[in-house]
Amino acid sequence: MKLKFLFALVMAFMLSLGALAQQDDSGIKQDTKDAAHSTGKAAKKTGHKIKKGTKKAVHKAAKGTKKGAEKVEDKTQTPP
Repeated sequence: MKLKFLFALVMAFMLSLGALAQQDDSGIKQDTKDAAHSTGKAAKKTGHKIKKGTKKAVHKAAKGTKKGAEKVEDKTQTPP
């Protein structure tokens, strides 16, 4: 009697492991998809930040160049 009970318990345990293994595969797939989407979002966000920073730097450099050109222009003008 105890042997049948032990056998049934072992079989139930083995079947439950099979069910857990099937659930893990879909979980791994979903985790991989989520990671890929997160990576894509992060890359897009980084690209936008780089674009904004580059634009800001170019405008600041142009402003500095204009300021320097104005200083030189003031010095090179002949007095009337």
